[in-house]
Amino acid sequence: MTADLAADTAVEFAMEIADRLARPDAADLPTDQAWWHQSLAHGAPGVALLHIELAAAGIRPFDRAHEWLTIVAGKPVTAGASTGGFYGAPAVARALAGATAVRPGTYRSALTPLARQIVADAHARVDTAHTRMDAGELPLMAEFDTIRGLAGHGAYLLHHAPGSTALRAVLSALVRLTRPVMIEGGEFPGWWTLTGPTGHVADEFPGGHGNFGLAHGICGPMALLAQALRRGIIVDGQREAVETICAWLNFWRIDTPGGHRWPYMITRDEMRSRPAHVRHSGADRRPSWCYGTAGIARALHLAALALGDNFLRQGAEDALISAVTDPAQDALVNDPSLCHGYAGLARITARAATDATSPSAIRLRALAIDLLHRARAQPVPDGPGVLEGAAGVGLAALAAVTEPATGWDTCLLIT
Repeated sequence: MTADLAADTAVEFAMEIADRLARPDAADLPTDQAWWHQSLAHGAPGVALLHIELAAAGIRPFDRAHEWLTIVAGKPVTAGASTGGFYGAPAVARALAGATAVRPGTYRSALTPLARQIVADAHARVDTAHTRMDAGELPLMAEFDTIRGLAGHGAYLLHHAPGSTALRAVLSALVRLTRPVMIEGGEFPGWWTLTGPTGHVADEFPGGHGNFGLAHGICGPMALLAQALRRGIIVDGQREAVETICAWLNFWRIDTPGGHRWPYMITRDEMRSRPAHVRHSGADRRPSWCYGTAGIARALHLAALALGDNFLRQGAEDALISAVTDPAQDALVNDPSLCHGYAGLARITARAATDATSPSAIRLRALAIDLLHRARAQPVPDGPGVLEGAAGVGLAALAAVTEPATGWDTCLLIT
């Protein structure tokens, strides 16, 4: 398939999805739900971003985007501790900021108070995290992860308010998170949580767990710290924090005949016994963005670039390539979504290609196109959102042709 034909196919795919989501008052959309207008993960902000991107590319008029933005900004927006990068003020602000990037000067009256609120909320959440650490307590994942925690807030701030004191406060809190803690005489990482991966205490995880994922685990904070470091936004201990997380990932890496893999998470017993093959093995799990080798490898890739470590960079590129070309891993991927499907893998490989050197860059670019074709071969999700829905697939398809004008994929902490 030629590059031009591949581009035409990607644009056609994105338009098909956008046309399915043309009207925000469609009968099959949950417009009466309180979360609908402010959930980037599952609701209207992601659809708005898709229409904004199509307008920015000159493919569709801006009118559709404006209709969706009216829904996004038309109701009260949640602020405070219950928000995250994909819900509430940061999610709504991301859609409005995307529109402002495409049409400078517009939507400022709605965006400005949200931006102030996000900064205030970030400071408040940082204060809560420091109070928790001062008390010697362990964190919940929602304190620090990409979906609900400081990494997700930091992803918004890094793209939209890089000079803010709030971003530096978030980075400092995440640096402190990497300091080890003692639990019953044993040393554990500071991001160890006493709950299971659902955020609740679970019999399967007595004593809690250590989470590796880019969505819910320590790779989200590492990706943020690394990207800020690359941009020259640096707080005390930041480089050392990135190195600490890299060392943790290197220690728990699973070497398989197909390449390097990582577990999704480890239990307290596994942490103590340090077996060569952990029970929650990454060798037999899908290599997705949220959990799995692809997301972890891209986070490591960003860390390597920030640290200037060419050996680590090459290892991350090799791990990513092996994960998305391994037939056993591919057999575990069964949907087109950004979160855990082919669109997410396509976007990760495309972003990695921009930072890789030949021949890895050439291979990664070809894989990104192939993975997008695999996404199109799957049924389009019924849901409209970014993470598991149609909007995310459409955004990934269009991004294969034109650089995102809104910077929407910065929410994934892969760029």
